[in-house]
Amino acid sequence: MEAVLMEASTRDHQNGGDSVVNYSADIGHIKNGGVAFNMEPSNAPVEIKFQNVSYSVTEGSIFKKRIKKEILHEVNGRFPAGQLIAIMGPSGAGKSTLLNVLSGYSIQGVEGRVSINGTPRKLKAFRRLSCYITQEDRLQPLLTVQENMQTSADLKLPSNTTQKDKEAIIKEILTTLGLNDTKNRSIANTLTRGLSGGQKKRLSIALELVSNPLVMFLDEPTTGLDSSSCKLCLELLKVLARQGRTIICTIHQPSASLFQMFDQVYVLSAGKCLYQGGAQKMLQFFEDVQFRCPKFHNPADYVIELACGEHGQDKIDKMIERSDNGKNVKYFDDAGKFLETTSFASTVMFEDDTGNLQATSKFNQLKVLLKRGYIKSKRDTTLTYLRIGVNVITALMLGTLYLKAGTDGSKVLDNYNLLFSILMHHTFSTMMLTILTFPTEMSILIKEHFNRWYSLKMYFTSITIIDIPISIFSCFIFTAIVYYMTAQPYDNTRFIMFFVTSLLVVFVAQSFGLTIGAYFDVVDGTFLGPTLTVPMMMFAGFGVSLRDLPRYLYWGSYISYLRFALEGVVGAVYGLNRPKIDCPDEYCHYRDPKKFLADVAVKSDQFGNDVIALVLFWFILRTLSFVVLKYKLHSVR
Repeated sequence: MEAVLMEASTRDHQNGGDSVVNYSADIGHIKNGGVAFNMEPSNAPVEIKFQNVSYSVTEGSIFKKRIKKEILHEVNGRFPAGQLIAIMGPSGAGKSTLLNVLSGYSIQGVEGRVSINGTPRKLKAFRRLSCYITQEDRLQPLLTVQENMQTSADLKLPSNTTQKDKEAIIKEILTTLGLNDTKNRSIANTLTRGLSGGQKKRLSIALELVSNPLVMFLDEPTTGLDSSSCKLCLELLKVLARQGRTIICTIHQPSASLFQMFDQVYVLSAGKCLYQGGAQKMLQFFEDVQFRCPKFHNPADYVIELACGEHGQDKIDKMIERSDNGKNVKYFDDAGKFLETTSFASTVMFEDDTGNLQATSKFNQLKVLLKRGYIKSKRDTTLTYLRIGVNVITALMLGTLYLKAGTDGSKVLDNYNLLFSILMHHTFSTMMLTILTFPTEMSILIKEHFNRWYSLKMYFTSITIIDIPISIFSCFIFTAIVYYMTAQPYDNTRFIMFFVTSLLVVFVAQSFGLTIGAYFDVVDGTFLGPTLTVPMMMFAGFGVSLRDLPRYLYWGSYISYLRFALEGVVGAVYGLNRPKIDCPDEYCHYRDPKKFLADVAVKSDQFGNDVIALVLFWFILRTLSFVVLKYKLHSVR
């Protein structure tokens, strides 16, 4: 391995130190189709410099003492433009933390200075020039590769970009990354969930390349990929760097062949810098600190062994001292030693750190998100087809169990149980579906929102609008089946009252589930959802009449949306001066609906107030879910 690196270093010096051009010529045509990537950045390249950067988090809870833990310890460094840079280190060294700080993803608990081409970083302006690609492939699984790319183009390119230009950009990116047509099938028309790990990783890169960023941050881009896919991924990143982009990625422990593809390496150990410089000059660094790398040993493996402390803490301390915690630039390659001596000397003209982060208008964002949401809904077997199917099956089961109970005076209490069961169905099926599915969507939202695809307001508006037709259709089918199978009063007014109340319960329950799903993970949400619904059932007036509630607990009935929902459906069925019900027996206690309403403490003239109360619950919970989403997006940073 030593001989290989020395030979590469010698070849670089023989070529005047400009290995950049030679390597670019070698891989300028990616092996997936022989097409070069011609989307060069339109702005001057970006050099990132950071000084005395520290990052701390506070651990603990209300039951334990809160302790401040420092993850990065005043590290320094400079990442020149036009280079492929690796942040290396053992697990827990602070690789991803440093990447998050430099990208602006982490903003709380950060101290120190980050400069862009010698100018203090303005975060909003910097985010317009950069993108962040997470370790997990956070992609829309129900969209094809082409549809994902089209959505990215519609959101990340200026509104005055023609569709023809967008298609040309998409085609070039997909072809370059090997995501276009193949001999056997068209990958571009494949659903994202059907892609391999390597294809998903390339698609993640492709989606952000649409806006042609100057700086790209990638967290563990080779994780989960085979050696061939890793090599292809790094070759692509190398090409992008050679066009003037600054490519920074974390990597755990690359193979020897992958390690030598990096221009610069930044090694961390317990939040401090052990080495900063060219990958080819790491061997010289080992010589200088008198920790000679064993012959035929991968330098990447050896430096990780040192960083882990396998060879003693004294060696770690000596490397930190030699690198001066990232201030030493002695081991930089000549091609990227100083920004002012290269062709990248011009300064990026930053915009003011104000204004809209997104590339397109709010209206265009909403239009694109609605289109994407429609495609997802059309293909979603869980949120759409299974949801409709469950409503139909449950309605048939309840209709069979309570067949014609609505016209039987001897089954009024049974019918009352049916009405409450209907509300429970709407509550739990809708709420739990949202709690179980939204956390996955949340991870995609965090990534896309940070990379300036759209504003949170437009995203929230789109998911609200998209779900309304499905909710209405599912609720209507359910209501129609149950209502007529159980022979509730055949009156259009009563049916509409019944349907409107049921639909509002669906909207309220969904908003309640969205609030929980936006903040908690699936496990916690699955527990909290039903648990928090139980008090609402207790104060709904079912089982225990509202008049029998203790005075000190009566306030609970006002915070239970099920109380107003139950009053609404009972009033729709037994209110409006309904005449006496047919009784097959000699005596039916609740033959007169007014007597039943009196016993369950339901007033028949409160339907308008019930609707207003449910609408208020819907509005409040919907607003709360938006606030929780906004807080969550901020808290993860």
